Amino acid sequence: MKRNYDVVVVGGGVIGCSIAYHLSKSGVKVAVLEKQTIGCEASCAAAGILGAQAEIDEEGPLLEFALEGRERFKELAGELKSITGVDIELVQEGVLKTATTELEAITLQNKVKQHRRWDQNVSWLNQNDVLQYEPHLSPTLHGAMYIPNDGQIMPKKLVEAFHKGCIYYGVDFYEETNVQKLLISEYKAYGVEIEGEAIYGEKIVIATGAYANQFLKECSPSVNVFPVKGECLCVQSEKPLLSKTIFLEEGFYLVPKSNHRIFVGATKLPHVFQKKVSLGGVASLIAKAEQLLPSIKEASLIDYWAGLRPQTDDGYPYLGEHPTVKSLFMACGHFRNGILLSAITGEVMASLIKDNEMNPVYRQAFSIERLDQTVR
Repeated sequence: MKRNYDVVVVGGGVIGCSIAYHLSKSGVKVAVLEKQTIGCEASCAAAGILGAQAEIDEEGPLLEFALEGRERFKELAGELKSITGVDIELVQEGVLKTATTELEAITLQNKVKQHRRWDQNVSWLNQNDVLQYEPHLSPTLHGAMYIPNDGQIMPKKLVEAFHKGCIYYGVDFYEETNVQKLLISEYKAYGVEIEGEAIYGEKIVIATGAYANQFLKECSPSVNVFPVKGECLCVQSEKPLLSKTIFLEEGFYLVPKSNHRIFVGATKLPHVFQKKVSLGGVASLIAKAEQLLPSIKEASLIDYWAGLRPQTDDGYPYLGEHPTVKSLFMACGHFRNGILLSAITGEVMASLIKDNEMNPVYRQAFSIERLDQTVR
């Protein structure tokens, strides 16, 4: 095991791998340390929705960041495939944010007007229009907000592509490696301790998702990143039932994948660290799926799982250098948008780590120091 690196990234999920990929492309020597296997936590439990507008309604830094992040995938998909041969299965069929009641329809029609301020392609579809796009959806729907520029990818393929891209550019990966603590001297991070040994880095990045608190609790100010357990399932039908991602205001979704599969998700259970899938969770997902897409009853249940999405108190991720511990960087707290924000996070963090360059709006909005500020 090598001992010295320019940058040591703690966490081998999609965020950590994206940061390592963007750093190593420019010649930075990087190590990624993962306590289990690459992408085994929230990254590969995600549905892969690139829902910049489906997920985020409020204009501000997070929406701007998400819209930028969504655009990155158009070029990134081809770049990663050319380097690694991995197709991340980018689908750009749009998202239908559906209304199941008249009140929801009114709410979504108002949101269409709001979203058209930054995307003129967003539109309202009445009941008949919805069924023209997706004839298998329930005829009882009251319409939908159509977001044509949102899309989706396959999360496991994205993690695999970033992983292989990192290896292509010389990143060293250490899986099944438990980082026990940060090495800090005179308010500067210089490495990590693993089972009594040390790995040294000029810069240290914490990208451990819902587990970030354990590394940053001794640093002042600390962060508060907590898990929100999400249960999901996958069904497969004999013929395709959907072409577009279907989304409800409450965060429920149906995401069509290859081979006539549909990802159905997700429950929300905050402050839960275990990943058992409950019968009640599965039952609630099935009931909602049948309400939206009646013919899904005939599909086969082929898989189910749970992931721990990393949330923060105000819903904004932490991105940046720690304000009191030099050379310690954070990239955590992306909640439901880790896949969507992975590409832009890697790019922005690489620029910050290398050259101390970052959009000042993002630097302030995603900093730990915002804890004492009104961001939203």
